[in-house]
Amino acid sequence: MNQDEFLNLALRNPANQIIAEKLFELALPDAWIVAGCLVQTVWNVLTRRDVGYGINDYDVFYFDPDTSWAAEDAVIRRLHGALGKLDAKVEARNQARVHLWYGEKHGLPYPPLRCSTEGIDRFLTRNTQIGIRGTRNGYDVYAPDGFDDAAGLIVRPNRGPNFSPESYAVKAARWKTLWPEVTVLPVEDSLDRRPGERRDP
Repeated sequence: MNQDEFLNLALRNPANQIIAEKLFELALPDAWIVAGCLVQTVWNVLTRRDVGYGINDYDVFYFDPDTSWAAEDAVIRRLHGALGKLDAKVEARNQARVHLWYGEKHGLPYPPLRCSTEGIDRFLTRNTQIGIRGTRNGYDVYAPDGFDDAAGLIVRPNRGPNFSPESYAVKAARWKTLWPEVTVLPVEDSLDRRPGERRDP
């Protein structure tokens, strides 16, 4: 699967398209719609399910040097207001401040990020390491590990500084229940790679 094919499938979910368009209109800094809502839409199309099936929420990453909670809360409210009556749970998080709360919440290290795509690099699974954002001429796509896992319904661990085998097992089990067609690879199957190191798609 190439980038255009992935986009075509992911944007069959109207929520993905609406959110991406609103992020562009609002001009939030370094803003992307990311992860499960994209890949799970692709899974749903490939397995002939409703495009919104099994999607808990729609994650938005942006990067603002103002790391106060008040600033993030203002962005969340602004985005929710712009999306109006969209029937989808949208969760926006400022990637510049994740390191301030992640360790306390999850008990794992989380070095500060320099941009939103570095947050994508640290996702628990490689198949969800994808983000899209609207542009004047279409869409940008960030996919450091490409689209093969998404196309092949493969769940693969991404061992980075904040990787948790327990969290991986829980997430993978939920996905396997909802999409029995997926193949879940064990933690030991992940390729050796230094944290933060990228591969070309």
